Amino acid sequence: MPEREPEVAERLFGDRIETARAFAADLGSRGEELGLIGPIEVERLWTRHLLNCVLMAPLLRPGLVGDVGSGAGLPGLVLAIARPDVDFVLIEPMERRVDWLTSEAERLGLGNVTVERSRSEDSAYTEQLDQVTARAVSALSKLIPNTAHLVKPGGEMIFLKGARVKEELEAASKAVRKARLREIDVLELGVGVVTESTWVFRATVD
Repeated sequence: MPEREPEVAERLFGDRIETARAFAADLGSRGEELGLIGPIEVERLWTRHLLNCVLMAPLLRPGLVGDVGSGAGLPGLVLAIARPDVDFVLIEPMERRVDWLTSEAERLGLGNVTVERSRSEDSAYTEQLDQVTARAVSALSKLIPNTAHLVKPGGEMIFLKGARVKEELEAASKAVRKARLREIDVLELGVGVVTESTWVFRATVD
């Protein structure tokens, strides 16, 4: 049974809520069949996924944002819905997921989305991104070196992580030094707003 839309969703998506609802409906009806989400995820699609992603939207700035390992479009498509003033490139290596991302962006009328079939390590967007995002891809010790080359000097990494992000950061100290990251921060978003807050790792690439 698809999850009922929480009241806070309209507040977070604002005038983009209808597009968010269309995406939720598409992902809820086709996501399991296409292997994008597990069966239990349909029952918590809004609270666990869409709201989790949209909380990061205010951290983005106009420019080109890359979403690495986009998969079902979490957070890439959600952020593209919430921030039509930002251009996104969704970087995904698996063909069936690339097909989903491309067709879904077209169905939703997201003119600010480009999809690239590639691994982050092989992407053509080296030093072109103003910001790079990722969600549920890998630990920071691996994610940082796999994405640092994509970001312009002075650009940002903004990764959605779990509640143990500070432990991940400690384990990634070598990767942080090698990538010459600065202004490193860990943020907890959505406290008192949603039932499950969102943890974000943010850093500037020197």
